[in-house]
Amino acid sequence: MDGATTAAPISRVTERGVGQAMNYRAPWWLPGGNTQTLWAALACRQRFGPAPRWQRRRWTTDDGDFIDVDQAQHPSAPHAPLLVLFHGLEGSSSSHYAVAFADFAAEQGIAFVVPHFRGCSGELNLAPRAYHSGDHAEVDWVLRRLAAEHPGRPVLAVGVSLGGNALLRWAGEAGASARSVVKAVAAVSSPLDLAAGGHAIGRGFNRLVYTRVFLSTMVPKALKKLEQHPGLFDREALLQARDLYAFDNLFTAPLHGFRDTDDYWARASAKPLLPDIRVPALALNARNDPFVPASSLPQPADAGRHVTLWQPPQGGHVGFPHASGRWGLPGHVRAMPQAVGRWLLDHH
Repeated sequence: MDGATTAAPISRVTERGVGQAMNYRAPWWLPGGNTQTLWAALACRQRFGPAPRWQRRRWTTDDGDFIDVDQAQHPSAPHAPLLVLFHGLEGSSSSHYAVAFADFAAEQGIAFVVPHFRGCSGELNLAPRAYHSGDHAEVDWVLRRLAAEHPGRPVLAVGVSLGGNALLRWAGEAGASARSVVKAVAAVSSPLDLAAGGHAIGRGFNRLVYTRVFLSTMVPKALKKLEQHPGLFDREALLQARDLYAFDNLFTAPLHGFRDTDDYWARASAKPLLPDIRVPALALNARNDPFVPASSLPQPADAGRHVTLWQPPQGGHVGFPHASGRWGLPGHVRAMPQAVGRWLLDHH
């Protein structure tokens, strides 16, 4: 037994802008999207040597709120690229994928920062709002500030899940002006069709496991937000929310200018704006991602000439656990950051 059920490279749905394809080996004993997702998030070894050391800075936003930005404290040359990671739903700089990207950045000698969406740095934000999947204005403000602070560094950006949709939404909204801010962007396991992803996570096993995990932190934070701003939403109705559709209908959509969940998911999705992207962009989605139905993934006709689509058969949601050793036991989750990071560096 060679320790893997597959050894196929990521499918190059479009050849435009593709460098070296990622060769991903799914461990033989993690055969499906759920196991690959859960192992990476909960059980796979996350550290590859010393844990990242972060320096935190607090930025005051134009509306009197704040954003916390963590910068990894490893050596990098003055003109080496700056890699910016936008985390996923309820993620942070301590998420397994952030730790893995930090290790990649240290190995390559490039700077690395993780800006936290509001309320995700461990401290509740101040304004009567939080964050959402289409928050391209926030992404724009963060990237432009980082570019201004590091004028000698090419800026590269990667977004994971929710963060990836927001990043590609920004790239589509910005069009050609994005070139003055970043050299390339990438989205990993992002639900670029939010309605398809939202309905998928609200059914069956996904509802029992993933939805429950997300709501276990989102609901308490929403209730603290209500304490800050009484009357912001209906408390009893929120306590009855059992899926993200209901939560978004009561909290996310109205707090961020959307009519309801359907309006939010439609207007915040990045997929319709992929043809408008004018910087090199990568969209990586495993076709067995339990959150993102394969039928909803963009095809070459949905993406402009600047967008590269990688859609491997396996990997799960932000999973891609690496098979190593004689028995194919996963040793780390560096396969994805290595491939995505190298793709970004190839385009800087």
